[in-house]
Amino acid sequence: MDALAGLTSIMSRAQLLSVADCTTAKIASWSGAVRSGKTFISLFAFLFAVLRAPKTGVIIIVGRTLDTINGNLFSLLTNPEIFGALTKYIKYTPGAKTATILGRTVHLYGANDASSETKIRGLTVSLAYVDEATIIPEAFWDMLVTRLSVDGARLLATTNPGSKNHWLRKNWILKAREKNLVHFAFNMDDNPSLSAQFKTEMKASYAGVFYLRFIEGQWTNAAGAVYSMWNEDRHLIDHADLPPIARTLAVGMDYGTTNTTAALLLGLTDEPQPRLVFIDEWHYSAAEHHGETIPDVELSRLFRDWLKGKHGPEGVYIPQPEYVFLDPSAASMRAQLHSDNLTPWAADNAVLDGIADIANLLSQDKLIVSSRCKTFLAEVTEYEWDEKASDEGRDEVVKRDDHAMDAARYAIRSTVGQWQHEVYSLAA
Repeated sequence: MDALAGLTSIMSRAQLLSVADCTTAKIASWSGAVRSGKTFISLFAFLFAVLRAPKTGVIIIVGRTLDTINGNLFSLLTNPEIFGALTKYIKYTPGAKTATILGRTVHLYGANDASSETKIRGLTVSLAYVDEATIIPEAFWDMLVTRLSVDGARLLATTNPGSKNHWLRKNWILKAREKNLVHFAFNMDDNPSLSAQFKTEMKASYAGVFYLRFIEGQWTNAAGAVYSMWNEDRHLIDHADLPPIARTLAVGMDYGTTNTTAALLLGLTDEPQPRLVFIDEWHYSAAEHHGETIPDVELSRLFRDWLKGKHGPEGVYIPQPEYVFLDPSAASMRAQLHSDNLTPWAADNAVLDGIADIANLLSQDKLIVSSRCKTFLAEVTEYEWDEKASDEGRDEVVKRDDHAMDAARYAIRSTVGQWQHEVYSLAA
């Protein structure tokens, strides 16, 4: 308890009040901006709750996957710079399904689809912690609440805001009193560890709906153009004016049979402040060939011929791409490319994360697009959020003429670890 109490000196008043007030209801939720301290303070409250949890029933932590539980939670809980002497009372091996926290066994569950609720059927839960609650299936949440059947059982949850119509907001946060829930909303000013410079940098890092949610902490619907910050004057470059290319990071390919197959070549510029650039594009559309669809073997041949061709203007050397990232559902094309001695990798298909990456890059002028990328240029202004899905609390894009948009996501999201440090390093 002394180790827990020692951490209070680095907390804001809003954080401290949430730790005290979260005990007034069976369910407590923290939402708000990125780096607002909501995860840290909710974990602090969770540690107090572990000490007081009923001995009847199990303690569980829920996240989208075991990997996200490790990255989002245990990376903090086991960091002495954050939780100090408490870390010696927290035992966890990444990937394990149990941990020991303050002498109690804690069970870990991934909940990434509707069937996940079967994992906790029959459990009696005395304490639960839910990470990223807005991406947990509603059926899992509802089942979890029914498992809190012992006296004194509690549920703590944290999340970034989502749509105004998200089930968590509509059915729980807005009905807090009848649901025996208390909700805390945080912004970056509630985290005393952040400098003014860092907050300024973070505010410049997001755009559109992601700014409203991740910076202002608003629950807001995704509506209109996905890339509303797109501006040809800022983001389009004539192919003849391409800057020198330091690395060709990847090709991202979206595969279609009757639909268009599109591929985009992603590079990192050799400039004092590097930018990402879509250098060139290849696509095959049956609509442009009198409705003629072609087999994978022919698609592969055409793509590989393009890949071996010249992608830069005169005097600009374009290295061969380091990776080819393919639509993860395109099993037949993946097999064909392997057969043709080209190794494709399954792309990271985290749609919202990929969209956020591109939106943030565009908003900071850290992504440019060559005039050769005709399909990208035709789609980027028409790429829209799905209004019907938004009304139902889901963030989805309209699935229409989005082949280059998907290819762009695959290339950028799958290489984020390769470019993030260089592109976002501070300009001189």
